[in-house]
Amino acid sequence: MSIKTGIFSNIKGDLFGGVTAGIVALPLALAFGAQTELGAVAGLYGAIALGILTALFGGTKTQISGPTAPMTVVAAVLITDAISKTGSLAEALPIIVATFILAGMLQVLLGVIKVGKYIKYIPYPVVSGFMSGIGVIIIITQLLPFFGITAPSGGAFGTLKSIHKIPEFINYYSFGIALATVALIYLTPQITKKVPPTLVALIIISAIAYFAFDPSLYLRINSNGPLPTRLPHIQWDFLEVFADFNTMVHIFEYSATLAILGAIDSLLTSVIADNMTKEKHNSNRELIGQGIGNIGAALIGGLPGAGATMRTVINIKSGGKTRLSGVFAGLLLAAVLLGIGKLVGQIPNAVLAGILITVGISIIDYKGISHIRNVPVSDAAVMVIVLALTVFVDLLIAVAVGLVLSSLLFMKKASDLVEEGSKAEPLKDYTPEKPWEDEKGISKFVGNQVYIKHINGPLFFGASSGFQDMMKAIPEVKVLIIRMCKVPYVDQSGLYAMEEALLQLRKKGVRIVFTGLHGQAKDMFEYIDIIPDLVAKEDCFDTINDCEAWLKDYLKNETSPAQPSVSRTNEN
Repeated sequence: MSIKTGIFSNIKGDLFGGVTAGIVALPLALAFGAQTELGAVAGLYGAIALGILTALFGGTKTQISGPTAPMTVVAAVLITDAISKTGSLAEALPIIVATFILAGMLQVLLGVIKVGKYIKYIPYPVVSGFMSGIGVIIIITQLLPFFGITAPSGGAFGTLKSIHKIPEFINYYSFGIALATVALIYLTPQITKKVPPTLVALIIISAIAYFAFDPSLYLRINSNGPLPTRLPHIQWDFLEVFADFNTMVHIFEYSATLAILGAIDSLLTSVIADNMTKEKHNSNRELIGQGIGNIGAALIGGLPGAGATMRTVINIKSGGKTRLSGVFAGLLLAAVLLGIGKLVGQIPNAVLAGILITVGISIIDYKGISHIRNVPVSDAAVMVIVLALTVFVDLLIAVAVGLVLSSLLFMKKASDLVEEGSKAEPLKDYTPEKPWEDEKGISKFVGNQVYIKHINGPLFFGASSGFQDMMKAIPEVKVLIIRMCKVPYVDQSGLYAMEEALLQLRKKGVRIVFTGLHGQAKDMFEYIDIIPDLVAKEDCFDTINDCEAWLKDYLKNETSPAQPSVSRTNEN
């Protein structure tokens, strides 16, 4: 392996990126661990194992993995359930570890049988509703800890049933600490963006609480016992659980939920990393790496996790380019554990509650919710149903119901189009474009300055990923003509895929033109302001002949005014 191209090709950038990502991961790992009965240290153990192992074995070079909000929500429910059935954490621990290990094994299996490529077919409304639901769960379950009250069992339902206790049992010290934490997290970026706001809040508010108040006045991480300051032991008791068929059947649902949830979470982060690094991840290898990471985390008593979007983005922006950056992030957290474990134990639980509240708020998909009145009714309904099922029923059921509903609704829409005599053609794999009969004359005067892109059929969730790949393959040109006359329908996934593709093309200085845009597709583009923000109204032509007449003048007249600048960003 060449040093210039291998894992050691960017040591300085990887060290800085990994250390920065590790610093960001520290307060989140502690907060996620504290959300479960395993305690804050379990989040730290999980972040160490996942950070190192998934970096070495995964399929995304710059991915930083660790406990994440969706995985922690499921893990917390499992842990509470196991304790209620066995009577104590010590008795439940083998079952908990076995469940986490089985989840990792299932992820490895998903990668081996090459399921990774199918994750891209999950519709946007399902992802949106699910992520928003996770955000709502975190906010609800942290309400009581925010006011200094021990969180009850039963997840969101349990908290809502106990919310009337807040006025009677509120701890004003904890409430003030949590409130100050949230305020500082939101105020820090206004002052500086060079340091993670969660880390600033963790250190400053914890220090103020420790020196200004008697520690007995509020709950701390070590209130139930000192935090370990050494590397953990391997948990082998799970083997007896693997030998019990009935117990394995019982825990399989939790394991499957964690495996599928972690796969979705990780691969979505991998796509974001690809967009930033302009590289292509290996989805199946990523699943194998995530599985190995979760097995390793479980063996040392850590929480399961997945690819973490914020930490991955920070790693890339800070210079991380190879797998070594993830290893450095994990090693930094191990150093923290060994070096300042006793100090970490003094952190107030209310600080972690404040951090989690802000995490929950940030996870909610405000973009999808803001467009709920403008997207197709079927997409909006799926998003709301998935959100409700996620919060009040079950995460895996929510995703399954969302997928089934999306598929049925799309089949109904496709059937209606056929019955109406639509001329929409089926979507096909991307191949080099062949000119249609009515556009052959254009090639006589445009040379290599113009590219004509044909879209045949509806632009929906099953085709959105392939569409983005096709748009990325478009060569460098002055003008891109997108022919929309055979697009009868655009769903929310297709809408955002088009928006993202146009944003990238605009950054390259390409002028984008639509021809034949009509009906529902045109309405959707106008509702979310793709027209006129990304494509001016005057650049939308009814026919290719109208476009051809404009094109001749445009290419001859280089003084033709450029499209207005755009500051839109994709908030997915």
